[in-house]
Amino acid sequence: MDITTKSVAKKTECVTRQIAGETIVVPVRSHVGDLEAIYTLNEVATTIWHLIDGRTSVGAIVEAICRDYDVSTEDATRDVVALLGWLEEAGLTCSSPEGVN
Repeated sequence: MDITTKSVAKKTECVTRQIAGETIVVPVRSHVGDLEAIYTLNEVATTIWHLIDGRTSVGAIVEAICRDYDVSTEDATRDVVALLGWLEEAGLTCSSPEGVN
């Protein structure tokens, strides 16, 4: 299956706060914030984070990044897929079988 047709969902076991244009993500494990694993997302990663909803396809996220930032489709695809893989490895997201959008 083409990666751009898949969607990604945020896991509910994390807390986020936006500070000075960046998003801070803290995983919650055993009802306690895991302060050993705090993640900081820059402006572009924050935009992607807001688009992760379990319904929006990776392709639609790439289109939004291309529209909002001066970047080619190839570069945006590579970077979005890399970030989504990193977020999943960190346990902050999980893949959905296919996107709706």
